[in-house]
Amino acid sequence: MTLALQLYSMRECADQIGLLAQLPGMGITQVEGYGGVYGDVPAYRSAMDANGVSMPTAHMALADIEADFDGTMAIVKALGVKQVFAPYLEEKDRPTTSAGYVELAGRLNAAAKAYAAHGIPFGWHNHDFEFVALADGSTPMDILLDNAPDITWEADLAWIVRGGRDPAEYIARYGNRLSVVHVKDIAAAGTNEHEDGWADLGAGTIDWAALLQACRNQSPNLIYALEHDKPSDPVAYARHSAAAFKTLWENTHD
Repeated sequence: MTLALQLYSMRECADQIGLLAQLPGMGITQVEGYGGVYGDVPAYRSAMDANGVSMPTAHMALADIEADFDGTMAIVKALGVKQVFAPYLEEKDRPTTSAGYVELAGRLNAAAKAYAAHGIPFGWHNHDFEFVALADGSTPMDILLDNAPDITWEADLAWIVRGGRDPAEYIARYGNRLSVVHVKDIAAAGTNEHEDGWADLGAGTIDWAALLQACRNQSPNLIYALEHDKPSDPVAYARHSAAAFKTLWENTHD
């Protein structure tokens, strides 16, 4: 098991380099990269090394991968990244039909083959829109995984809940594709609206004990990346959630 922190959660911290020095004290020595920390890669890598922090996974926009694959690989190599995920599509870029999602799956599979040539697994990180049924009744996430056999899956389980589906069902169906699990919590209805309805891990409504056990039953080697899309106090969020995850892990048994 590897515990990591998705750095998008910390984007409001003014000093991204200085933040790295605080993480080991919270029990966090792995991070997941995103575009906001790729501005000065040598400086960021130097700060990672100085603080004993590594970046096993990173997000790369599909548009960037397709426009400048070598540029993304340069970042991957410089930061020591071992797995890459395409994280999102803006609404204007999302397919609206099954055929469109089959085409997207082909693009993702092509990216996976390109990264595989360098020994880097590549996958997709879901949000909620992939679980909203299309006009023909099909589910975009199923289409992507079924038609892109070379990609892995970074499962954001809270977004599955927000998409109106059961994350346990998807863990059972596609657990063999899992490589990373995003760990985030959903606040009780009508609360934490200033944080878009998200919550620190353990302070929300998701039964993470059950979901964590289901993930552990699939594989003992998954990476668990803490994430909050809009924390009001990012550092406090990271501290509280890392401690909550440790307790969950200790109380979950294979």
